[in-house]
Formats: sequence, C-alpha cells, structure tokens
Amino acid sequence: MNETTRLTSLKRCAERLQWSGPSETCASGSECALAWTAGFFFAFRTIAVFIASRWLNMGTEPGVAFTFACSAALLLIAVVQGFGPSAQPMRWIWKVAPFRWLITFLVLSGCSLMWTSAASPASSAIYWLELTNDVILVLLVFRGSDAARAAHSIMKGFVWGSCVLAAIAWILPAAEDLRLGDLEYFNTNQIGNLCALAIFLCLWLGLRRQGTWRLATIFLTVTLFRSLSKSTLVAFVASQAFRLLVDRGMSRRSKTLLVACAIAVTLVFWGLTEAYMDIYRNAGNQAETLTGRTAIWAWSLNAAMNRPVLGNGLDAMWKVAPPFGAELFEARHAENELLQQFFAYGSAGVIVLIGVYASLWRQFRALANVSKRSILMSLMIYIAVRGIAEAEPFDLLLPLWLITAVSLLVARSSRQDLAFCSPRRSPPEAPISALSGEVMA
Repeated sequence: MNETTRLTSLKRCAERLQWSGPSETCASGSECALAWTAGFFFAFRTIAVFIASRWLNMGTEPGVAFTFACSAALLLIAVVQGFGPSAQPMRWIWKVAPFRWLITFLVLSGCSLMWTSAASPASSAIYWLELTNDVILVLLVFRGSDAARAAHSIMKGFVWGSCVLAAIAWILPAAEDLRLGDLEYFNTNQIGNLCALAIFLCLWLGLRRQGTWRLATIFLTVTLFRSLSKSTLVAFVASQAFRLLVDRGMSRRSKTLLVACAIAVTLVFWGLTEAYMDIYRNAGNQAETLTGRTAIWAWSLNAAMNRPVLGNGLDAMWKVAPPFGAELFEARHAENELLQQFFAYGSAGVIVLIGVYASLWRQFRALANVSKRSILMSLMIYIAVRGIAEAEPFDLLLPLWLITAVSLLVARSSRQDLAFCSPRRSPPEAPISALSGEVMA
C-alpha cells in the first residue's frame, strides 16, 4: 500500500468514525430497561434509609434491607436475561487496566473481612456483597447489549434518579445550618455529590447526542450550589475550571456563557451563603477543625500506623472509633479517601487506590476527542479534590459501578475504532459533509 493510498484510507476511516450515527437505540428493550433501572437504583438508594426512618417511622433497618433486596433482585433479573449466547465476547474486559485494578480492590476488601476490626463483620460482609453485586450487574448488562447502549442507559437512569432526589431535597425542611438535606440520613454532602456526578454524566450524554440534557444540567447545578456542600462545591468548581482550560473543542462563546452563568448563580445564593458562613464560623470550633475532620484524621492516621501493611479491615471505624467533638459525632470513615484506604487496607490499599485512579487517568488521556477527554479528566479532578475532605466507608468516591461502566465503554469504543481502521478492512464510503464532528473516541 503506497503512501497516497494509506492516507486516503485513513481519511475515509476518520470520516466514517465521525459519521457514526448519533442516535443509539437498544436492540433489546428489556436489556435497556434493566440498565436504566440499575442506574436509577444506584442514585435512588441513597435516600432509602431516610424514607424508612423519617417518612415511614420504621427505623433504619427496613431501608437497608430494601436496598439489599433491590440489588439482589436486579442481579437476579440480569442473570436470567443473561442465559444464552452473549451479545458480544467478554474476554476483552480483562485487558482493561482500570477494571483489573477494580477487581483487585474488591478482592482486597473482601479478604480484609478475615481480619477486620468492625463491630459486626457479618453486616460488613453484606455491604461488600452489595458492592460486588453492582459490578456484576453492570457486567451482565454489558454482556447482553452493545457497550455504548448499556453504558448510556445506566447513565440516563442515574441522571433521572438524581433529579428525583434533588427535587425531594428542595421540598425537605432546611437543616439548622440552612443547608439542604437531613444531617443523619440524607445529608448535604450526599445531595451535592449526586448532583455533581449526574452533571458529568449529562455532559457526556449531551456530547454523545444521547438526548437533550440542558434542563437537567441546570436543575442539578442549581441544586448543587443550594446544597452548600463545601467540599463538593470546591471540587466541582476546580474540575470545571480545569475543563474550561483544556477543552479546546469548546467555543469561546460557550466558555464565556458558562462563566457568566456560574457568576449569576453565585450572586443569587450570595445572601444564603453569607448566612451559612456566619453559622459555620460561630458554631463552636467548626471553622478551626474543618467540621471535626482534623480530629478524625489524627485518630485514623494513628490507628492506621498500628497496622501499616493490611490495615484494620473493611468497615473497621463504625462503632469502633471514639465519638468526636462536643456533639459526640460517630465517624463512619476517615474523611479523606487516601487516609481511608490506608486505615482500612494499609499500604496495600493505598497502592490499589493509586492504581485504580492512575489507570483511569491514562485511559482518559488517550481519548482522541478533546471534549470527551476533558469531561472525563475533569471528573478525575473532581474526585481528587473532593477526596481531600471526603471518603466512603465501603466504595470509592468514584463508585465502582461507574468505574466499570465508563472504563469498559471507553475501552470498547477504542477497540472498535482500531478494528475499523485496520488496513485489512476497507471502510465504507461516507460523505465528506460528515466532517463537522470530531473523531469518536
């Protein structure tokens, strides 16, 4: 193949990738419905305990049992639907580096149940099983459908679930410190994080032309600002500033409009923010201790140094750590993701955490489409900044189900593009007018 022919082939390949259809419909409605339901459940389960305890006056146990039952039911449906030949071979998933690190994290956390200092190892094991169910559920959905269709259906369900929870947060009575949510069961940090993750998914879906998500993005952004979740807001603003700087595919007009909208929202909530900051500065020593985090960090680090290799095990802080502060706050995690992994799984946990996020960063950086790359890399910036003052007791700040869906989606798209551009396969003709878009990642 001479140089001219090779360049012509590559040009046609690029044209064909740009012309790939913007609308993706599911080959199986039941499989897309299951994926959408799974995404909706991943968001809605955040409020299950609140509904059981506050609205139904049944205590916390029914809410927890409900989430476990729903998780098991969705997995059972996915298993039943998965009988028969796979819609696509799944051996390729083991070549996806983030997924291999994710499995390593699940294995490490599961093995830690053998030495955990948790108050109830049996209860912790059930939470670990639910975490594992999430990953298996996403894999089964991918097995039965096209990777892009499955991932986008999950994302759409999560966005809808987050919008429902955001609407509920608006109608709930405001907390004493003027923030949204219930301090004990559905707090402002959970609300803010749901909104932020859903916004990133809206940006991705809009870029992939999977419907119009502008109204959802606006509603979730306003709810995020109204939540007054400090760590979430700082992380989100930092991530979007990074995106504006690196996204060369976004027009100057769009960037100016986004900055103007951010300033407008800030001005709208300026009075509320000042009132909240007055409460925050004058409520005991919250400002000096970062709402009690410094004491939690000190205790967690000291406890982690006693078991520096494999840590204290899964869920080893709840009901084990001493109450903190004047209000005797019981910490569920270390309030810092890196410290949480060190406390729970020792240096092994730190290595796995770095492996998961570093492999995702490398995968996202390899995307050819600058706008898609900037969205996913800004998501990683959001997780990194938020991880300074937040953590999860079982999951990572970037949920395992989302890591699975996004990493497999990006990897599968890249594999398909490479296979299509192989010199052994001649791409079909595509109109030159299709060059208005960017090459699909």
